[in-house]
Amino acid sequence: MMGVVVSVLLFSLISCTATPPPPGQQTAADSFDPRDLSGFWLLSTNTGLIGPSETAPALTPEGQARMSENIPAPQVSLPALSNDPEKTCNPVGFPRLLLDSEPIEFLQLEDRLIQFFQWEHRVRILWLDGRELPSGENLENLGPAWYGHSVGEWQGDTLVVNTVGLEPRAWLDENVGHPKSFHARIEERYTRVDSDTLELQLTLDDPEYYTSTWVGNTKSFERLPPEAYTFSGWEGLFAGITEGICAPINEVDGYNDTFRDAVAVGS
Repeated sequence: MMGVVVSVLLFSLISCTATPPPPGQQTAADSFDPRDLSGFWLLSTNTGLIGPSETAPALTPEGQARMSENIPAPQVSLPALSNDPEKTCNPVGFPRLLLDSEPIEFLQLEDRLIQFFQWEHRVRILWLDGRELPSGENLENLGPAWYGHSVGEWQGDTLVVNTVGLEPRAWLDENVGHPKSFHARIEERYTRVDSDTLELQLTLDDPEYYTSTWVGNTKSFERLPPEAYTFSGWEGLFAGITEGICAPINEVDGYNDTFRDAVAVGS
């Protein structure tokens, strides 16, 4: 009889342990709103538009001509020989800034999602108010912008953002120097898969420079804890963690003398 009682008690204990908590009583690690992307995030895997095991689509003749003008720093003996616009304190542009391994804060409002970038101290606005993406004459009149014009909408629990009107002088990446045209369109698909992980899928459609659509692999962002974006008790990306900005007045005695000036490195 005692054995039966013990068995019943053990079964009850196991059953209670295995039963998930009712809705609204999940632990902090399990409870999250998949449509709430607010917080501080850091890219944890797969930097660059595509992963190292993938290849870009073939270039059109116009794309080949444009890419032949680019001289990436990793492919030359001195950074001074590169013509990467970033090396002369120009904005890195989109999507390159998004894929840098620097913290990003997402501030989610009813009509827009705002991205604050540690590097460049840059702000990017993704409009969620139902406006149309610029096209045709409107896009031509707006002209190119370093970070383009972005409009998004929720499709289920995935935020889909399209960006057009990008500045063609900004490269897609640093190591190879892939170009993009003014008429390119880039789609971002954000999916929050758990409380601390945000996944991103990028797709480039640029028939002017590429023979087919460029679908990137999945990127993962990790949610940062407060201590990662707090400096001397002062919280926020712009609160003194680092002065992550390229200032020409500061570069003269730093980057210029060390890298761009060939004499400084003994060449």
